[in-house]
Amino acid sequence: MFYNFLKRTLDVTLSLILLVLFLPIILLTAIAIKIDSSGPIFADTPRRVGQNGRLFKMFKFRSMIKNAHDVLVNDPEFKNLYEEYKKGGYKLRGDPRITNVGKIIRKYSIDEVPQFINVLLGDMSLVGPRAYYPDELRDQQKEYPHTRDAVKVVLSVKPGITGIWQVSGRSHINFDKRIHLDADYALKKSIFYDFYIICVTPAAMLSGKGAM
Repeated sequence: MFYNFLKRTLDVTLSLILLVLFLPIILLTAIAIKIDSSGPIFADTPRRVGQNGRLFKMFKFRSMIKNAHDVLVNDPEFKNLYEEYKKGGYKLRGDPRITNVGKIIRKYSIDEVPQFINVLLGDMSLVGPRAYYPDELRDQQKEYPHTRDAVKVVLSVKPGITGIWQVSGRSHINFDKRIHLDADYALKKSIFYDFYIICVTPAAMLSGKGAM
């Protein structure tokens, strides 16, 4: 399909260019993370669900304490926070696990920059739906059973670094609304639509409204 060829060409070309342009920020962020808190530079998070349900490791700068996801799920002290996390569509406001540097890099989506590596590997695209956690999809479909068809549509395409709900400032909407926005993108997908989302992404990053 010609669209897929153009999209892959755009993904690889822009990812290589942006990795070079972001190199100073990448180096400064890596240093800041190591100085700010103990742990690896990249986040140690569970694999995400990609196209056709294939699991993959997403590269992100660590913006939280070490083993943040395991701590949230398994530490009894975080039991109430975990319940809030699930009820809030797998989002938390004022998450106590976020480090000082993490607050800054999350606000401006700098933590997402290493995902250009995932794009080059073919796991992700520059533009696409959110890359969901397996347990997130499982639990949210139980709570919103009417979303199952939308989930199938979403998983027919590669997840993206940016997407329509991120740039429209809707990072904290419930799963049912978010998954339908993602499904709408998957159905409408076109190079022109991708270009539009890419063009408005920098403004969303600078304003912090696309922060996740």
